[in-house]
Amino acid sequence: MEDLMPTVTFLPGYRKVTVPEGTSLLDAARAAGLAMNVVCGGQGKCGKCLVFIKSGNVSFEREKFRKFFSDPEIARGACLACQATVLGDVLVDVPEGSLIQEQKILVEIPGREEIPLNPAVRKYEVYLSPPSLDDTTPDLTRLLEGVEAVGGPPPNRVYAPLGVLRYLPQVLRRSDWHVTATVALVPGGYRLSSVDKGDTTGRVYGAAVDLGTTTVVVYLWSLVDGQILSTASNYNRQISCGEDILSRVNFSRKGGLARLQHLAAESINEALKSAADAAGIDLEEVFEVMVAGNTVMTHLFLGIDPGYMIAEPYIPVVQRMLSTAARRVGIATHENTGIYTFPAVSNFIGGDVIADILATGMTEREEVTLLIDIGTNFEAVLGNRDWMLSCSGAAGPALEGGEVLFGMRANPGAIESIQIDPATLTPTYTTINSIAAPRGICGSGLVDLVAELLRACVIDRTGGINLEIDHPRIRKGRYAPEFVVAWKEETQIGKDIVITENDIKNLIMSKAAIHGACMTLLDAAGLTARDIERVCLSGAFGNYINKENAITIGLIPDVPLERVENIGNGAITGANIALVNRKRRKELDGLARKITYIELNADPSFMDRYTSSCFLPHTDLSLFPRVQQMLEACRLGQGVGSRQG
Repeated sequence: MEDLMPTVTFLPGYRKVTVPEGTSLLDAARAAGLAMNVVCGGQGKCGKCLVFIKSGNVSFEREKFRKFFSDPEIARGACLACQATVLGDVLVDVPEGSLIQEQKILVEIPGREEIPLNPAVRKYEVYLSPPSLDDTTPDLTRLLEGVEAVGGPPPNRVYAPLGVLRYLPQVLRRSDWHVTATVALVPGGYRLSSVDKGDTTGRVYGAAVDLGTTTVVVYLWSLVDGQILSTASNYNRQISCGEDILSRVNFSRKGGLARLQHLAAESINEALKSAADAAGIDLEEVFEVMVAGNTVMTHLFLGIDPGYMIAEPYIPVVQRMLSTAARRVGIATHENTGIYTFPAVSNFIGGDVIADILATGMTEREEVTLLIDIGTNFEAVLGNRDWMLSCSGAAGPALEGGEVLFGMRANPGAIESIQIDPATLTPTYTTINSIAAPRGICGSGLVDLVAELLRACVIDRTGGINLEIDHPRIRKGRYAPEFVVAWKEETQIGKDIVITENDIKNLIMSKAAIHGACMTLLDAAGLTARDIERVCLSGAFGNYINKENAITIGLIPDVPLERVENIGNGAITGANIALVNRKRRKELDGLARKITYIELNADPSFMDRYTSSCFLPHTDLSLFPRVQQMLEACRLGQGVGSRQG
């Protein structure tokens, strides 16, 4: 029957795949191994999966999505891969910009402090007396007594895996009874992970992993001297099965769980190998791996069914910290390497947030900290060493470039920061990798742009563009009023890069969800924004965002700028801490139990707070006194918009 099914050929690489009639071009592309750029998860809202039909027949409602295409593109057969279905053999041209490209992945930890070295795995060099007729002590007992004699744990607390026992007699005799035993502290005791010939005590390595929905970051450590040897990052290959968490859970429910588990392990292995090659070490000598990921990613990595987390009553299989051996989850280190995952608080406050909390030091501070991790979804935690409240919600894809006409991920050529001259409305911007001709605008650039347009009086507090301003950059646009950021002659894509009134309102809704959540936490704690002593922004978006502009648009509460910290990739920082310090790792389950989760959908006041936040910066300007002063200056006639509007 397969030879009767349509064949889809993708240019320029001539990748071919046979699929059933009615398959979406997006699913066909994934089957062909193409990682399409689908920020909205295949809902037809972002317009990023542009392809051109060279020949053949597909079903596509072009007029419904016409806003995404220019007239020349329509003439070339433009359509969205996620919304076009295959009706027969088809030849498809995929532009480079429609594929996931190199992303600006946050690897460095800003202002990293030294982490006290107290690893859970250690090596013990021993010289043993060989057995004789007068000393018939079994090999394992002889070895473990030797380990105890040089400072190791007592033999009765050490578990020896079958794999080690199978080669133990040979290595002892071939080494003339001079060996190094690798012993790891594990729940309930110790594990004899490896026995090597001679002295290998200088080679004990561990890896911290941030298993993100989109990217994977690895730090490789020496557990002997506490030095970071190398870092590496790459895309999470699970993207081929779904852009977002919900898509992947649904994929797993359709028999794809094993595939997703394999792809997660493959993604980690790819980063591990890159890091090991850079450091010049053997992955067989990596004996600890600490993995931080959200609750769904942790389930998928371990091959645990996450399906019941998206169906009422929304229950995960497990929330506590888990450990397993590398061989059980396909990690390409020593087979007895301990793989540890962070615990979770709920379906939506996962191990990555627990790692963020470690990174902030909230567990050791008396001052009140507000932690915000922003992506398509966001998580917020408020508290100190004595108490913590948390919540999470959907920010929508706008802050990551989705549902914004020229929004894009943090790829090369994306505008990442922007300023607008209030007198001339001339933008100046920087792009990722300093590429002169931009391709679009990523999240940090969008926050800058909205704040700058507000300062220049081009937009009002609802996000409406003032069309009364007589300026070539301000125009009606095909579907909505728009502001031209870059003329087509300046861009890579041959189109004017604009931000539309609809784009701005999508951004306002995204920021309103985050600010409304922060206010809900403050109210639950009986506090106000004035009581916040630190605001920690985590993740790549939080690291590159302009703090002042985030306050200007009402994304975060109005606090003094010196109280706002970009902590970088908090998930990898926390994973590093838990990797090299076993005392901190032991505290993780207790930390997770300490955090109270507030379900925003069940909080009757959240929607009121969200609605009040759907203005720039808020309906109540007294919450943003500095922005209030700026808007007053605009009203009194400063800026092009106020003079001409």
